[in-house]
Amino acid sequence: MKAYLDILKLVWPLALGMVNNALMQFIDRAFLARESLESLEAVLPASMLSLIIVGFFQAVVAYSGTFVATYHGAGNCRMCESSYRAGTALAIVFGFLVLAFIPLGGFIFETFSIGEELIKREKEYYSICTAAGIFIFGQMAAQAYFTGKGKTKAVFAVNLIGNIINIALDPLLIFGWCGLPALGISGAALATSLALAFQWIILAVLAEADIRKERAAQTVNGKWGQTPEDSLKSVMWRILRYGIPSGGYSTLNLISFTVFVFFTGRVGHLEAAVSNACFAINYLLFAPIEGFALGAATLVGQAKGAGDMVAAERAGWRTAILATILTAILLSGTLLFNKPILSIFAPDDPKLAADFISLGFTLLILMAAWQIFEVFDTVLSGALKGAGDTGFVMWWMLIGAFFLWLPLVAAVSYFHNTMPMLWATIVFEVAVLCVGTILRWKRGGWKKINLT
Repeated sequence: MKAYLDILKLVWPLALGMVNNALMQFIDRAFLARESLESLEAVLPASMLSLIIVGFFQAVVAYSGTFVATYHGAGNCRMCESSYRAGTALAIVFGFLVLAFIPLGGFIFETFSIGEELIKREKEYYSICTAAGIFIFGQMAAQAYFTGKGKTKAVFAVNLIGNIINIALDPLLIFGWCGLPALGISGAALATSLALAFQWIILAVLAEADIRKERAAQTVNGKWGQTPEDSLKSVMWRILRYGIPSGGYSTLNLISFTVFVFFTGRVGHLEAAVSNACFAINYLLFAPIEGFALGAATLVGQAKGAGDMVAAERAGWRTAILATILTAILLSGTLLFNKPILSIFAPDDPKLAADFISLGFTLLILMAAWQIFEVFDTVLSGALKGAGDTGFVMWWMLIGAFFLWLPLVAAVSYFHNTMPMLWATIVFEVAVLCVGTILRWKRGGWKKINLT
């Protein structure tokens, strides 16, 4: 029991932080639903496309946290600092690089979306969120430093304050409260961007203070030593070596999901709005599991850095079990209170609202079916990434999403184009991915990988 409590001690701030982020997005979408049905329909494809671009670089920067965890487990504080510096340097480079992808988004929306007003809103949201990528990357580098060292409470506190700022800015910028211009969907994107900039600044200041404190303590003990001139460059290359497949995993996942969203958008406007609302609920429920996956990566990295492979293996399994229990509880509550939850997004018209809630309940049942599989897949994939086995998670995602799932989605869309049938394909895909990931973890090839 103590082992599980120790995992929870590390993971709960990460899990709540992810819930906090999901809640922020949930509230964004709730505000946008009141602004217009068109904004609610536009926000998911726009945010997903931005995440595809930004998410790749974010995942690469985030992998600096695995090196921090590994060096922290080995007791090498100097290289923890070098890993953080390398992650920050990559964050700045990626922040400028991502700007080149803004025109691509406009082209994609014009090609695949239907309706001039929808395309306009998608472009607005996508452009602002993508341009704010440097804030996401910088914040992630600082967050990865604290997470790798197991100091997750600081990350949660800053994340919470930043998201409160975001929620406070939403009505001001979306509806034009307090004399400000009503920016609609652009206001939601700006609120998120400003909150991320705040989080980066505060976490960076805290990281520098922690490094100075650590350096002073280690210098007194004679353990800090001199940093080799090539250490920063060396760590940057290793972050890229293992982080690029990790980013590839995230990008392939997001691309496949975004393609799926475009398929759902062709079923009908009301059906697409219901699907987008249910995915917002899904993310809110699944968000803590992403925190568990990050916690699994940290625990496995620390254990491997200390040379304890038994502890690393146990950390993966135990974290997955805890995440499954939590998911079962959350899913039960969601299904029980489905009507008031779906009513948040439903239109005012009574007939449309009834149709909205009826379809939404069906989709929530399918969501519950796939999430149980997805928990184990996500947490153990995080553990594999923490062990350095990023190549497998990328290639397995490629096979599962693009060679199994999307062809099935295309077939269903052609022969039986209904939202429940499209959502049912997700259950199949996630179950297949889950089985492969469990087998990979159980076989233990990841134990032979040496990140340092």
